[in-house]
Amino acid sequence: MYRFLFTATLPAVLAFGTGATAQDAPEAGGTLLPTLNIDAAADDGMVPFSSAIASKTDTPIERIPQAVSIITQESLVQRRPQNLESVVAYAPGVVPAPWGRDNRFAQFLIRGFDIGPYGVYRDGLPQKVIGFAGFAMDPYSLEGLDVLKGPNAVLYGETDPGGIVNATTKRPTFEPLRSGFVTHGPFGTWQGGADVGGPVGEDGALAWRLTGLYRDGETGLANSTNDRQFVAPALTWRPDAETELTVLTNWQKDKTTPALTLPVAGEDFPADVGALPGWMWETNPADSYYKADIASAGYLFSHEFSPGLTVRQQARVARQETDYREFYFNGMISETEMNYADFTVNETATTGAVDTQAQIDFDVAGRANTLLLGIDYSRMKADSSYGYDDSYTISIIDPDVSVTRPQPGAYYDGVQTIEQYGLYAHNQISLTDRLFASFGLRQTWVKNRFDDHLGGDDVSQDDSKLVWDVGATYDLDHGVTPYASYATGFVVNTGSNFEGELHKPTEAEQVEVGVRWRPADTNALFSAALYQIDKTNVLTTDPAHNGFWVQSGEVRHRGLELEANVDLTGGFSAVAGYSYIDAEITSSNDGDEGNRPALVPEHEASLWANYAFRSGRLDGLSMGAGVRYVGSSYGDSTNARETPAHTLVDAALRYRRGAVEGALNVTNLFDKEYYAICRAGGGCGIGDEREIQLTVSFDF
Repeated sequence: MYRFLFTATLPAVLAFGTGATAQDAPEAGGTLLPTLNIDAAADDGMVPFSSAIASKTDTPIERIPQAVSIITQESLVQRRPQNLESVVAYAPGVVPAPWGRDNRFAQFLIRGFDIGPYGVYRDGLPQKVIGFAGFAMDPYSLEGLDVLKGPNAVLYGETDPGGIVNATTKRPTFEPLRSGFVTHGPFGTWQGGADVGGPVGEDGALAWRLTGLYRDGETGLANSTNDRQFVAPALTWRPDAETELTVLTNWQKDKTTPALTLPVAGEDFPADVGALPGWMWETNPADSYYKADIASAGYLFSHEFSPGLTVRQQARVARQETDYREFYFNGMISETEMNYADFTVNETATTGAVDTQAQIDFDVAGRANTLLLGIDYSRMKADSSYGYDDSYTISIIDPDVSVTRPQPGAYYDGVQTIEQYGLYAHNQISLTDRLFASFGLRQTWVKNRFDDHLGGDDVSQDDSKLVWDVGATYDLDHGVTPYASYATGFVVNTGSNFEGELHKPTEAEQVEVGVRWRPADTNALFSAALYQIDKTNVLTTDPAHNGFWVQSGEVRHRGLELEANVDLTGGFSAVAGYSYIDAEITSSNDGDEGNRPALVPEHEASLWANYAFRSGRLDGLSMGAGVRYVGSSYGDSTNARETPAHTLVDAALRYRRGAVEGALNVTNLFDKEYYAICRAGGGCGIGDEREIQLTVSFDF
C-alpha cells in the first residue's frame, strides 16, 4: 500500500506542484510563497501573530474564529520541556499527564476531553496512537507546537471534539547553523544533542539540517529506564521562488518505564492495615518496560502556478515496533491482598498519510477570498499480540513484586487497519473591511477492519460522515476583534447493537464566542473564549439486553478560557491562562447521568514569566518562573473518588556569554507530592517529583 502511495503521489507532486513548507524565498525571481507551516516557530518571541492550524493557510490569529494556543520556539528555549505533555503545560484548557507519569506516549486533556493519544498531529498530518504505538516526539526535534481547541473535522477528519495539537518539525535553514548541548538531569540522566545545518553550494537552492539526541537515564524509580536516541536528517530544495520541496526523516529508539499506580491506605484498603512500604512507591516492578523503535519519512511540496493559485502536498509514512511488558496493580482481592496482572505487547504498527490542497485566492465583487480545496487519505495498521495473566496475589503487609513470571498466554492476536478518505473545502472571505467570515464542508469515509488470528472472527465496518463549520471575526477599533463560530465533529464507533445494526459515529457540535485584543503600542495578545460542546450518539449500556450497547448517551462541556501572551522590549515576557469547565454527563444508562466526566478539573490556571537582562553587567542573564494549578477531578464517571487539586512551581535560570550558554531548569521546584489520578478501587498514580536539569549549550 505505501509503495503504491508514494510512487503514485511523488510524480504527481513533480508534475502538478504540490506539498507545502514555509521558508524565506530566494531573492531572485518570483513572489514569496504563502506560508503553510502550521508553525508556532514562525513567531519570533512569545506572542503569536499567525497560524495555519485552523485553516491550513497562513492566517493572522485575529482572523481565526476559534481558540488557538501557540507554543513558540522561544517558549521551548526558556522552559526546556522534556516531553510533549510539558510542552503544553502552560496552555489554558489543556491538562497534561492526567494519568500520571507515563512515557509510553503523550497524554493530555483539551477542554476536558481525553484526546492525547488520538489528537496528535505532526506537520499537519495525523500521528495518532494505534494499539500501543505512540510515535513519541522529542521536543528537541520541534520548532514549536499549536493547540487548536474544539471540533475541527472539516480539515482533519475524524477527531475527538476537544481539539488537536500539531507539532512542527525542525526544517532546514538557508543560514549556517551549528549548535549542541549537554545536560545532566534528574536521577543520573545524561543527554546530549546537536543541531546543525545550512545551505548547500552557492546557488541557494539546497539546504540541509541534521538534528540528533542521545539520552541515558532513569525516571526516579528503581529498576527504571529513560533512554532515547534519535537522528532526524532533513533537506530542502528551492529551485525558484515558486517551488519548494522539503524531505523530513526520523529514526528513534526509546526504552522507558510505564506509569506506576498503587492502592492507598484508608481509601483502597482499611487504614488500620497500615500503609504500603515506601519502597513500593519508588520501585518499578522488575521486567516492566516499554521499548519502541520508530522510523518515519515524508515530504512537504509546494508550487505557485500564479499569484492566485498554489498547489501543495504533504505526505509521511511511519513505523513503530513495540515490545512492552508491565506488571501492575489490578485492584484489591481482600483487605490485605492485592491482585496484580502481567500484561505484554508485541506489535508492529505502520501509518501513512497524504494531504493534497489547492489554494485559490480571488476576488468576488471586490471581496477577497481564500478558497482551499483538498483531498486526504490516511491509513493506520497494527499487527498486535497481547498477553495477559491476572493470577498474581501480592500481600499488602509484606509485598513482594519480584515474583517469577512466565510469559502470559495471548488473549488478542490480530491486525487492525483503519483507513480514512476525505474531500474538503474551506473558504475565507472579507465581507467588509472589518468583517471576515469562513465556511467549511467535508465528506469523510472511514473503513475499519480487524483480522482475528486467534478465533478467526474477522470483522469490518464502513462509515461516512458529512461535517461543516462556519465562523466570523469583526475588527473593532483599538485592536479588539470579537469572533463567533459553529463547528461539528465525529468519532467512529465499531460494533453493533442487539438488532445487528452498526453503531453510528458519535457526533459533536460546538458553539464558541470570543474576543482578542492586540494593543497597538505593546507586543501582546489577550484572548477570551466561551464555548459549549455537546456530544451525542455516545455508547451506553442497553438496559434491555445485557452485554449490548445503545447510543442514547450524551455529554456536555461548557467552558471559559482566558489567555495572555506578552513580550516587551525591556526583556519581560509572559504567558498566562485560566480555564473553567462545567462538564456533565447529560444522558446515560450506566448510573452516572448527571455526574461529572472522568478526569475533568473544574478549574485550571497557569502563569510563566521570564526576564532577560539586555545591558549592563547582567547582560545575557535570563530568569524565569512559573506556577501551574490543576483543580480536583474524579478518576471515573461514578464520581466515587476524587483526585485532589495540586499546584506546582517551575523555575529557570540562563546565562549566555558569547557562543556558550548555561541553563538551570527545575520543574516542581518545591517537590510537591501529589496524585495525578485516583480511581475507585483502582488506586492512585503519582505525579512527577522535582526534576533539576543543568544544561550547557554552545554554538560552533
